[in-house]
Amino acid sequence: LNLFMFAMLLLVLGSNLPVLFVGWEGVGLCSYLLIGYYYEKEWCAAAGSKAFIVNRIGDLGFLLAIFSTIAVFGSAEFSEIFAAAAKQPEEYMGAATVIALLLFVGAIGKSAQIPLYVWLPDAMAGPTPVSALIHAATMVTAGVYIVARCNVFFRLSPTAMLVVGVVGGATALFAATIGLVQNDIKKVLAYSTVSQLGYMFLAAGVGAYVAAIFHVVTHAFFKACLFLGSGSVIHANAGEQDMTKMGGLRKHMPTTYWTFLFATLAIAGFPLFAGFFSKDEILARTFIAGASNLNGYGDVYRVLWYLAVGGALLTAFYMFRAVFM
Repeated sequence: LNLFMFAMLLLVLGSNLPVLFVGWEGVGLCSYLLIGYYYEKEWCAAAGSKAFIVNRIGDLGFLLAIFSTIAVFGSAEFSEIFAAAAKQPEEYMGAATVIALLLFVGAIGKSAQIPLYVWLPDAMAGPTPVSALIHAATMVTAGVYIVARCNVFFRLSPTAMLVVGVVGGATALFAATIGLVQNDIKKVLAYSTVSQLGYMFLAAGVGAYVAAIFHVVTHAFFKACLFLGSGSVIHANAGEQDMTKMGGLRKHMPTTYWTFLFATLAIAGFPLFAGFFSKDEILARTFIAGASNLNGYGDVYRVLWYLAVGGALLTAFYMFRAVFM
């Protein structure tokens, strides 16, 4: 956990891309070690390897982005490259598209978006309390952080913003549909995390970087709470994770019931809960992007708004399904 905290803080506080990348790899290492924690079980070890390999694909994109940045700007310091790009936007527009898309490949791997989402559901093989921190609250949102941190490149490139928005919106709905039919309590939450990360990228794709980071923060709290609640349920059921074999736990575990219910209301976007404000902001900004024909892609953003609303309805459905089961 201390190694993870160190890597995550390094990722957030690094003043240039190479230092950020060291933290990026550090949290990836901690993720791998966590997933493969019960290494005597073959499927846990396999899940750890799967996460490691899938993330290497994303990291290749990230490395190429760093090399490209140094080639174009002669530096990787955020203060220098952003100032240069903002000063001469026309000159750097093409380079910004390439760098932004390569950075987004890294983000797709780390934040489990289509098509590299396959590792996150298997990441549930690790111990639940630590998963609540690493795989629900902090590490997987690093991809959203890098897009928001490097928003200068994305704002220079309508193409990159469109790609981020489309991948985010598609993932938000797609992962929610998978979450509908899961019976493993932790897999429901895993696909839910993939879906919510899609919302964060959708926000970034319409230029609402503040809304994206706002959802990162609110999601961290209610998702960690849900994970800890699921861990409490699994512990009480002697390690059983299949929801079809559960039921009637409310009277035996009232504290877990109420905390899980409040976190479910938050993720479903129930008014006055944290998730309502962040998700509503993302939907509003996506709607505005469609209405104002942002970058000339108004029709696409209108479709993405419908996908996002559909995903929000599905989120409420599969989370309350989990509560009732």
